[in-house]
Amino acid sequence: MELYIYMYKECDPKKCTANKLVEKGKAKRLLKKRELISDGVCLTPFAEKALSPEDKTIVEKGGIRAVDCTWSDPLPKIPSSKNGRALPYILATNPVNFGKPLRLTTAEALSASLYILGEKEEARALMTNFRWGEKFLEINKEPLERYSRAKNSTEVVEIQRDYL
Repeated sequence: MELYIYMYKECDPKKCTANKLVEKGKAKRLLKKRELISDGVCLTPFAEKALSPEDKTIVEKGGIRAVDCTWSDPLPKIPSSKNGRALPYILATNPVNFGKPLRLTTAEALSASLYILGEKEEARALMTNFRWGEKFLEINKEPLERYSRAKNSTEVVEIQRDYL
């Protein structure tokens, strides 16, 4: 599955997980913001639907697109997409936000997406690029497994309610 990242260049390039993924050839850099709304799934907290296994066909055609930015107020302007998807409840394990729900790095968000879509080995392989990567999948194993068995977005949201 193709992974794409649009960079806002807001973080320290040495610590940036998105930079590392692009440098290692694990993801491709998007040069124009409008490329976020192409044929694939665009990860965004503004989406009305949660990512679920039913999105696999969309992702196989157009990949997963993510924005690398600091998700704080004011949030960056992300073009709306008919294929926009939000991630369900997951804990971060990155050194900056360890244990905080939904405060994921771009690498964590992409790995969680791959896992939910049934690409578990690809999700694991992506996280081997970070010393804390294995911990991310270990800590989130139960919810990620449950999300990956959901039929659709509605079921993912129901599973998420158990964690909230």
